[in-house]
Amino acid sequence: MEHASELRGGGYIVDFWGAGFDVAKKMGIVPQLMRRGYVMTEARTVNRNGHRLATLKTEKILEAAGRYVSVARSDLASVICDALDGNTELIFDDTVMHLDDDDQRVRVTFRSGTTQDFDLVVGADGLHSRVRQLAFGPDADFEKYLGMVVACFETTSYWRRNELAAIMYAGVGFQATRLSLRDDSTMILFSLRHDGELPATRVEQERLVRAKLADQGWELPAMLELMSKAKDFYFDAVSQIRMPQWSSGRVALVGDAAACPSFLAGQGSALAVVEAYTLAAELAATQDHRLAFSRYHDRLAAFLLSKQDAAVGLGLAFAPKNRLQLATRNVVMKLMALPKVADLAMGKSFHDAVELPHFAAHEQ
Repeated sequence: MEHASELRGGGYIVDFWGAGFDVAKKMGIVPQLMRRGYVMTEARTVNRNGHRLATLKTEKILEAAGRYVSVARSDLASVICDALDGNTELIFDDTVMHLDDDDQRVRVTFRSGTTQDFDLVVGADGLHSRVRQLAFGPDADFEKYLGMVVACFETTSYWRRNELAAIMYAGVGFQATRLSLRDDSTMILFSLRHDGELPATRVEQERLVRAKLADQGWELPAMLELMSKAKDFYFDAVSQIRMPQWSSGRVALVGDAAACPSFLAGQGSALAVVEAYTLAAELAATQDHRLAFSRYHDRLAAFLLSKQDAAVGLGLAFAPKNRLQLATRNVVMKLMALPKVADLAMGKSFHDAVELPHFAAHEQ
């Protein structure tokens, strides 16, 4: 089920590698992801005048030759939907309003007014999961705000292009990133320190971005001018979801709904695919959903917690709090060309220490 009337466009580029890439290979969708995505070769840090400060080669840190792609979240969703076998019902322009779990089935009431019974309900509806709110409680019980927001948009005919490179400029309280995409498109992404209430409307969100980035140099004046003209504009809090359990009765959660590692982790979508695969494998292995839910959690809880802990430490890179952090960030970026330094700086963020379960239904 999808709340929007069609598959969503927009959003930001996600890095897809590690165990998530292994699952994509099992699904047979790697060729499509590689065709739609980008194999970025470098991340370049510049100063306010555009002069290069440091260059980080992706192969130095990922150690994933042939097993890495950066892809738009919307393209990832499209590829997965295209791979369906025709036996899956897709419902658009509707959402869940009420869940009634009587231990025998879950009666779901939809916004459209219809009601339907299901054996199981899996909430894969993101950071602000409606299913989680209904089955587990309010967001405030599980959301850990990391003191940052992210804004992203695409524009065409941008005056500078650097193919297969992420160009980054950071100052105190922010980082701006530019990615050159196909069809003369450029993705621009801002990560910003922010305390207090989050603006609700696009006008208010853009106002916050402009206030944070005014007079900061580099290409920011041109970027801010194009922001309001963008068709798709993404804005959200940088938060994590931390829960003691991911299931309640006949309802389970996967992806950001269960254990959002935040935008800082850079692989939330890949981790969500790992979670979905693991849950499906455990359900295929037993007729007892309670046992499957328990095994699913036991397999992945420590692994995902380590990803979340590692992501928290990356806030320094995405939006330094002060000049000392900014200077530290820039020095670390220069040293990251050395693999051992990269591993020390980024730690568990670049390693997926998880064993995927055997999926009997897939192997037959």
